[in-house]
Amino acid sequence: MHQLKYKNMGKLVINSYEEFASYEGKELGTSEWLEIDQDRINLFADATLDHQWIHVDPERASKESPYKSTIAHGYLTVSLLAHFWNNIAEVNNIKMLVNYGMDKMRFGQAVTVGSRIRMVAKLHQIQNLRGICKVEIEFKIEIENQRKPALEGVCTFLYYFK
Repeated sequence: MHQLKYKNMGKLVINSYEEFASYEGKELGTSEWLEIDQDRINLFADATLDHQWIHVDPERASKESPYKSTIAHGYLTVSLLAHFWNNIAEVNNIKMLVNYGMDKMRFGQAVTVGSRIRMVAKLHQIQNLRGICKVEIEFKIEIENQRKPALEGVCTFLYYFK
């Protein structure tokens, strides 16, 4: 049985395509928790020009929202995938990494302000495409103390190893 290589706070360390491929079908790890506060939600609203009240108006949300508070933008949760992935794995000896795609992505539950979320990652599939490493990471964004995930799907990265 192949042992996962960890360094620094449980981070998985991968140094080559061959090492990466040895994890196919296996869980790669779980990120640390990240709190979603109102400042982060507001900054995301400013960056994306999406200022819908359900995200940025705590007073109105407390009265009119079924969640009784503001919620994170769904795309804010999506945008945190890179942060969570970097928290789980360190891939060395690459020239660059490119986001390639998203598949089967589903929002399961709203992330209310003050919630903590994290990602669980599994290597779904890996391919060597003429020297480019195509990696499909099956992910689940969990909300602390909630059974249903906030988001799940498969994100695809292209790694260009040296």
